[in-house]
Amino acid sequence: MTRLTPTDRTTPTRLPKRVAYDLELIYEILDEGLYCNVAYVQDGLPFMLPTGYCRIGNTLYIHGSVGSHMIRCIEHGADLCISVTLVDGIVLARSAFHHSINYRSVIIFGKPFLVENEEEKMNVLAQFTNHYAAGRWDDVRHPDAAELRRTSVLGIRIEEASAKMRSGPPKDEEEDANWPCWSGILPLQYAAGAPEEREDALPGLVLPDYLKNYSRKKTR
Repeated sequence: MTRLTPTDRTTPTRLPKRVAYDLELIYEILDEGLYCNVAYVQDGLPFMLPTGYCRIGNTLYIHGSVGSHMIRCIEHGADLCISVTLVDGIVLARSAFHHSINYRSVIIFGKPFLVENEEEKMNVLAQFTNHYAAGRWDDVRHPDAAELRRTSVLGIRIEEASAKMRSGPPKDEEEDANWPCWSGILPLQYAAGAPEEREDALPGLVLPDYLKNYSRKKTR
């Protein structure tokens, strides 16, 4: 499957041209992002928390402490809405009404499942680590049995989802064509600064290649 089937929840009520169901695009946005927002309802009250994630195939994974309020509330199959958004620029129009943001986003609906097999959990945690710095898993100490027991890993199938985007210049009204203010796009992007080594670092260690020229853009 290369394109998801729209559902009532993934079909927009306005601006349908901004919405896409292409899986390659959805995966690309997820792979570039750093964190997601997980929304759920508990005892009739809405909650939403930001958390890290990773993607393996058509499944998005989140994890947390077995004692986490969110994990305890959703681990048995609660209905979730998960969002990831990348902001690409501020759109500065001639009118306040038409100011906007250029962005790429993904919304996923689904019920999570608990990953209980230890080997599978370890594989997911490896992908978590490499999602933030490709190759990092090979350098770090891996979780021991006690740490695995204290960590819950949940997966959500990417089956009911959509991408939504805006790009391009401002769209002003014709009557504002001569309004005397600067108008255009202010591009934004993730930019890594120089890595800062911890004060108690062991002597003689060199900066790993995956932290040199770090970028969230994924090469195809």
